[in-house]
Amino acid sequence: MQNVIFERIEKDINENDVVLFMKGTAEFPQCGFSAVVVQILSQLGVHFKDINVLEDSEIRQGIKDFSDWPTIPQLYVKGEFVGGADIAREMYANGELQEFLNEKGVEYSSAA
Repeated sequence: MQNVIFERIEKDINENDVVLFMKGTAEFPQCGFSAVVVQILSQLGVHFKDINVLEDSEIRQGIKDFSDWPTIPQLYVKGEFVGGADIAREMYANGELQEFLNEKGVEYSSAA
C-alpha cells in the first residue's frame, strides 16, 4: 500500500513546481502552521498546489513517511523537500526562500 501512496505523492510533486501538503486548503487552512506557509507563498505570489491531508489519512501518514519528516505542513519546490512552517518562515524572513525559488526557476512576484 505504501508504494501506491508514495507514487501518488511523487506524481503530485513531479507534476507541480510547488506543492504544499497541508491541513485544510489554501482558501481555508485548518491549522496555524499551514496558514503561515500559505500566507508566505501568497505574499510572494507563488502558484502552488495545495493538498489537504485531512481528506486522506493515507496521504497524511504517507507524506510523513515519504519525507521522513514528522509534521505537516510540508513544502516541496521542484521536487525538493524544503521543510515545514518554521523553516519556510525563517527562509522567507532572511531571503533564502526567494533565492531558492530563483535558483529553481519558480516564478514569483518580486514586489513582495
